[in-house]
Amino acid sequence: MPVFIVDSNFFIEAHRATYPLDVAHGFWNKVKLLADDGKIISVDKVKKELFDNEDALKQWCTNNLPQNFFKNTGMVIQQYNQVAAWAASMREHYLPSALAEFLDADEADAYIVAFALADSANRIVTTQEISQPNRKNKVKIPEACNAFGVQHCNTIEMFRRLSETF
Repeated sequence: MPVFIVDSNFFIEAHRATYPLDVAHGFWNKVKLLADDGKIISVDKVKKELFDNEDALKQWCTNNLPQNFFKNTGMVIQQYNQVAAWAASMREHYLPSALAEFLDADEADAYIVAFALADSANRIVTTQEISQPNRKNKVKIPEACNAFGVQHCNTIEMFRRLSETF
């Protein structure tokens, strides 16, 4: 069974727009269950993005996600270097600011792709980002995934692939 690596927007968009913590208890209970079962994970860079704000989402993550939910990206430096080399090779397409943001050490996107690339047969990236291959001012996760043959999907597709409802 593959594991789904969730991007920070999985949590942020759910919390702020689609499944507010105070309304959509079924969604958040399902996220907790999937995390406890190891079916969804994330990376330390996503944790940093989520924990930058002192808000209800940070509190929920602290209280409900297992201690080992956020994986150490230090273990995928070789794959990160591959992702970084791909991004650098795209300098004729992307604006310098887009590449700088994508490769910023505090940004999760390139690390999520690298973490999935380290075991691409068993890891699927879950992001709310939509492929926009012609976009020049932002490197989207789906473009990086596609460059390496890494599977990716959105939140609802993840639930479908897991045969989960809430």
